[in-house]
Amino acid sequence: MTMPRRIGAAAFAVAAAASALVGASTSASANTPNCAGPVSDTWINVTVDNVRNGNGLMAVTLYADEPRKFLVKHGSMYVGRVDATAGETRMCLFVPKPGVYALAVYHDEDSSRNLKRSGVLGLPEEGFGFSNNPPTVASIPSFRSVRLNISKTNLSTRIHLKYP
Repeated sequence: MTMPRRIGAAAFAVAAAASALVGASTSASANTPNCAGPVSDTWINVTVDNVRNGNGLMAVTLYADEPRKFLVKHGSMYVGRVDATAGETRMCLFVPKPGVYALAVYHDEDSSRNLKRSGVLGLPEEGFGFSNNPPTVASIPSFRSVRLNISKTNLSTRIHLKYP
């Protein structure tokens, strides 16, 4: 007779813990509209300007503070995506914890989830930008020029898109 009560109490405890976790992630999301990425207690508000149309998605790629992984295949932490809005697209991006990161953004106009590139040279065919808006005339920016210190939650940054 005591065995079922123990099982019932354990089941209740598990259900209560699961409910608390769901409530915690829901409240974090409720306070951070249009957020992307794995839910955490730290996020950054990203405004992407010079968006030429509302087609497709705005993709914001988060990189850890590791220069050798910047812009290499499978080097990012994750990509957050939201619907693009002409003129200016606003979103927030969860980051694992306060620290130094880099952001690369592209306007995925065809919602392919890949940056379209030209054949021979591999130059971008869709709008792109980086944290700190470094010059990108002759080459990709250095990691040092795009590093962004996210020291606490709810900071903001603005990224200016460039189209080919």
